[in-house]
Amino acid sequence: MSSLPRRFSMQSVRLCLLPALSLGILVSTTDATDKQVAPSRPDIIYILADDLGFSDLGCFGSEISTPHLDRLATEGIRMNQFYNASKCEPTRASIMSGHYWPVTGLGVQRGATIGEVMRTAGYATFALGKWHLNANPTNRGFDRFFGHLSGASAFFPPISDSFRLDKKPFKTKDPEFYVTDAVTDYALQFIKESKAANPEKPYFMYLAYNSPHNPLQAPRADIEKYKGTYLKGWEAVRQERYERMQAIGILGAEAKLSAHPSNLPRWDSLSTAQKQLEDLRMAVYAGMIDNLDQNVGRLLSSLTQHGLDDNLLVIFMSDNGGSPYSRTDAVMLEKNTLPGDPGSNWEIGMGWANVSNTPFRLYKRNQHEGGISTPFIAWWPRHITNQNEINSQPAHIIDLLPTFMELAGADYKDAGKGKALPPLPGKSLLPIFKGETREPHASLYFQLFDHRAIRSGDWKLTAVDGKAWELYNLAQDRSETTDLSSEYPERVQQLSENWETWWSEANGKAYNPKRNPTPAAHLRDDRSGGAFYTPTALPNHLK
Repeated sequence: MSSLPRRFSMQSVRLCLLPALSLGILVSTTDATDKQVAPSRPDIIYILADDLGFSDLGCFGSEISTPHLDRLATEGIRMNQFYNASKCEPTRASIMSGHYWPVTGLGVQRGATIGEVMRTAGYATFALGKWHLNANPTNRGFDRFFGHLSGASAFFPPISDSFRLDKKPFKTKDPEFYVTDAVTDYALQFIKESKAANPEKPYFMYLAYNSPHNPLQAPRADIEKYKGTYLKGWEAVRQERYERMQAIGILGAEAKLSAHPSNLPRWDSLSTAQKQLEDLRMAVYAGMIDNLDQNVGRLLSSLTQHGLDDNLLVIFMSDNGGSPYSRTDAVMLEKNTLPGDPGSNWEIGMGWANVSNTPFRLYKRNQHEGGISTPFIAWWPRHITNQNEINSQPAHIIDLLPTFMELAGADYKDAGKGKALPPLPGKSLLPIFKGETREPHASLYFQLFDHRAIRSGDWKLTAVDGKAWELYNLAQDRSETTDLSSEYPERVQQLSENWETWWSEANGKAYNPKRNPTPAAHLRDDRSGGAFYTPTALPNHLK
């Protein structure tokens, strides 16, 4: 059993880092995978947030305070057409493997991982936070791991039984323990130990924070900062975000504010008690994002203080859109626990998920823009010269591994250990980082449950809840408000055939939407047939 060094003990970690480096401590290694390290190869920190929507950062239009990520955005670049795979597991499978998830399988059942590729190229490799894939990260190419193997965990003790420090079970009863803080503590510790042992060896860090995924839990001060902010209602907050996004250039005129979902009640129809609980729910969610930003700032501040950011690439994004669920409300009220309380398990709910994904339609799991669009930030001082650019070239998580491989000088075949690996479908992002126009993907593909999509150029074909295809021209209608399928049946047919071919080749069999349908309680069509959202009222005895 391992226990966490208390947060104040990280001060000693930070203090010992600089002397170790200034003394020029070098430890030789017999690791057969080490290669001669070129000084131009950057250290890489890839940060993945969990269930954070497209508009949830200040630099993407939010009212939530995220000054540290905002700084990375203004000193780096933002991409406003970057896609994930709409849910935790498929996104992680694609990130880790460089493939669409049906090719590699959930959990990365086939192919090499990003850890294996980068370690073979001579990088130290660290994984932190939420894993949610097969095996232990230390068995899939990562030198060190701190986090949980499961898909979710409480943020305060008692935490998930799947927490590990490397391979050892990790438990804590420390009342000051908070998962996001602990993940940052260990991130700093791993970097410190690696640079003390070999300052010239670059590292790749997969920093997968679990925030702001449920359970909605945050330090009390971070919650109090936002209480009352959301009593104005989800329509008003969404409109304000949309206007800020237009003002700062995240959205162009083609991105209209999508219509209010037919299965979401208007704010004015809620009772006072319902509004109070919804305000608290969103205040906790905002506090979690605020705290996440604080931790990103703490991490980078420490690296800057010790001169470890001169050749550092940081990428930030989210694994999917905001999540519309509120499955645990009744159980939580029976236990007399409110959003934010230790031991609670509240979710954000449809109203605020609709705000989170402004201006788009639908949510986590869906293949409409609200489910697959992520805020994307890349920061690399002196290497990204087009600072503060908002880039609109479409890109996808399959592009990450080719990018990291180009930076590391990695050979994908090396990581196969003699096994044939399928060719990677992605394209390096480095031309975009250099201010160039990259050769676009011919098509990008999406699928989860009975939701699916294909994007080819400006055209996107998508379907929700196993229903008929919808067709959109994203150059004119990024928010997917006007279905053009009846006007362009030939285009629908061609794109549909392309998607079916991709699925059959990737999955080894023809697509059958009835094989894995969305349960009735999870139907999300915002125009007809979606499950209706009923806000929960705050009981008098808990006010």
